[in-house]
Amino acid sequence: MAGASQQIQMGEWKSLSERETFERGVSFGKSLTGGEIILLNGQLGAGKTVFVKGVAHALGYDVDEVTSPSFTLVNIYNSRLRLYHVDLYRLNEGASAAHAVDLDELLADERAVIVIEWAERMGRYPLPSPVYNITITGDGEEPRMISIRNL
Repeated sequence: MAGASQQIQMGEWKSLSERETFERGVSFGKSLTGGEIILLNGQLGAGKTVFVKGVAHALGYDVDEVTSPSFTLVNIYNSRLRLYHVDLYRLNEGASAAHAVDLDELLADERAVIVIEWAERMGRYPLPSPVYNITITGDGEEPRMISIRNL
């Protein structure tokens, strides 16, 4: 997995469309090998699920099957790698958010990729490396800024 973090391009990109946000997700997803944790931040409507659809596409999933787990809390997709798409938006802040989605059990799956939307709700919950923080800013018809960094 150490090689994966060297292949993933860190930086900031401007996205002028939903398609460009999707393509940035594809580009990011192509470098994933399993074991990565992605903390995905951005306000409602910023394009977080669009980005996750791009990641899922790169991993071999049917993007039409990828939906926001706002009500289910965790959506699981199986293909080349297992993808856990977690959404903590509706949960209380603190470690209880991580416990509510059985995060420790998900983390035990070393071949999986875990994407956590609204991860800030977990507080300082300890996560094993590699962890990537992706922030999408912008609203409505505004361009989006997508920032990817390694924690």
